[in-house]
Amino acid sequence: MGIIRNLLIIAAGMYLLTGCRFYSQNGASIPLGAKTFSVSYINNVASIVMPTLSQIMTEKLKTKFINETNLKLAQSDGDLRFSGKITSYVSSPVAVQGNQQNAVNRLTVTIEITYENTIEEGKNYTQLFTNFVDYPATLNFASVENQLVAQVTDILVQDIFNRSFINW
Repeated sequence: MGIIRNLLIIAAGMYLLTGCRFYSQNGASIPLGAKTFSVSYINNVASIVMPTLSQIMTEKLKTKFINETNLKLAQSDGDLRFSGKITSYVSSPVAVQGNQQNAVNRLTVTIEITYENTIEEGKNYTQLFTNFVDYPATLNFASVENQLVAQVTDILVQDIFNRSFINW
């Protein structure tokens, strides 16, 4: 009888500590009752458009949530909904050498994400996420663009994940 009582106390304590949420091993806090998520196609409205950037961002968001949460992907109207647009895509110089030559360039991408949480509406947000990767100015941008896009989108997806599920 004492073992059962101890187990009940431990279970009640764990319930109180989780605050009605599911916590994954990566620290993600998923609202209890949320079973699905959806990611609408991320449109590219930037003045400079990389043709595949919308698809890359959309698919990386889906993959991140599938791999790091217990949520299932819904085609639309998930319990947790993500939509957005790419608002800026710019490659520009950031460091000049003593001889007035550019030494480093930076690819900067900004994306606006709207997160709708149908379980806890107080968690909804619309926010701009901006990040960048630097590359040597001696490199031809076209030859490294895909690699740079892969790096910056990984960073942006992690930022969106953190804001949505880790409350950063």
